[in-house]
Amino acid sequence: MADTTLLIDELTALHRGYVNPAALIEAFRRGTVLCPLTDGGLTTADLGGINWLYAFTSEQALARFAVERGEGAKEWEFARMEGARLLDVAVPALNFPVGVAVDVGSPAAVLFPPVAGIVPDAVALDASPALRNASTVTA
Repeated sequence: MADTTLLIDELTALHRGYVNPAALIEAFRRGTVLCPLTDGGLTTADLGGINWLYAFTSEQALARFAVERGEGAKEWEFARMEGARLLDVAVPALNFPVGVAVDVGSPAAVLFPPVAGIVPDAVALDASPALRNASTVTA
């Protein structure tokens, strides 16, 4: 399984003002994240008309999120996934536009919107319809 250290380093750099979007996305793709499960499926939430998958860089970050929701005593089931698999396989499988919200509830939170260059073009909100219809995703 992939390491999350580089992802945490890139998130820290981002919040210190050192912005390198390509490095951040690559670190996410190579890292391992924890995705909470609801009824056996990935947990999503709607914010501003866009659905977001929750992903966390550590059990501590997930626990902080649970406490902030008032659900700290609840046992949270989660799946460990490589970021690339989450973006390239899980996001398209949901059949609706969805981005990824990383470490929600922490000072290092970041959103990866469902746009080209982050998610596959076939499910990117900003991809042209012709490109969306021509794209395929393989697992």
